[in-house]
Amino acid sequence: MRAFLAVFLIALTITLGSLPWVRRAAIAMSFVDTPSQRKAHRTPTPLLGGAAIFAGAILGVLIIYRGNPQPTVIGVLLATTVVALTGLIDDYRPLPAWVKLGGQFLGFLILAYFGIRVRLPVPEAVNYLITLLWLLGITNAINFLDNMDGLSAGISAVTSSFILLLALANGQFLVGALAAGLLGACLGFLRYNFPPAQIFMGDVGSLFLGFLLAVMGIQLRFPDNSNFVTWMVPVFLFGLPILDMVMVVFSRLRRGLSPNTAGKDHISHRLVQLGFSPREAVLILYLFSGMLGMMALFITQATIVEAYAIAIVAAFLGAIAIMWLERKWMEHEIS
Repeated sequence: MRAFLAVFLIALTITLGSLPWVRRAAIAMSFVDTPSQRKAHRTPTPLLGGAAIFAGAILGVLIIYRGNPQPTVIGVLLATTVVALTGLIDDYRPLPAWVKLGGQFLGFLILAYFGIRVRLPVPEAVNYLITLLWLLGITNAINFLDNMDGLSAGISAVTSSFILLLALANGQFLVGALAAGLLGACLGFLRYNFPPAQIFMGDVGSLFLGFLLAVMGIQLRFPDNSNFVTWMVPVFLFGLPILDMVMVVFSRLRRGLSPNTAGKDHISHRLVQLGFSPREAVLILYLFSGMLGMMALFITQATIVEAYAIAIVAAFLGAIAIMWLERKWMEHEIS
């Protein structure tokens, strides 16, 4: 417990202390996000906040391992570094979608080399395929969620806190250390990113957050329950990013647009359209993510009948929410 607290405080301190310098460097090097019709901010805002998140989380873990990390730790750090560098390049000069996916695929190959994968009772090839799809899906879902001040970092902090609790309950030191580091880094970043934001994380931050969270999700283990039940735990933990991405992709395909098109059609934007302020919308989504985290905690101890009943109800309510939000958004667009 003391080790996790140390990782959290180190990551928090490094991120908080480095952000003012990172902000000045971003402005000096023209890492700035300029306003447009498809973006919510109205003034040029420096990027590179994700570099501070990366430094805080990674250094916090390395320090606690005293410079001698285990092979699994090395694999995770190498893979997340590759993904973060891909995001950094994209922040400086936008990359095609396939290049960003290529960086994430390279991260997957590094994890596979170190034996980091989903471990379900299915053929190994299927485990690796599920791992790849999970990594790509969650990484880009968190990247999609970076559409309003304080949202992506806040949701990542909420999710990290539940992963930390689960790791503590199941004696998983590596996952707990990564979660503690990411939680500290995200909270430090929110000091400068909560509405109105003074700095954005950029793709270097959102891709790093998404990839590392996805890795922690597949590394969680629940020896006291069946895999037939516990596979749902990460799905509930990441329920909000998944719901947002599914809704946005569905909405854009319906309108004949590419899913990779930027736009103000995310859940956060739709809450603002319904009359909430941006800060209220972000806080509502924090609460919703926390509720899903509580459901994930319950699933770890649930029977098969209880788990699948909850999953069916949650999927049904999610589908209703998507259709209702889409209808409201269409009505607003027509008017």
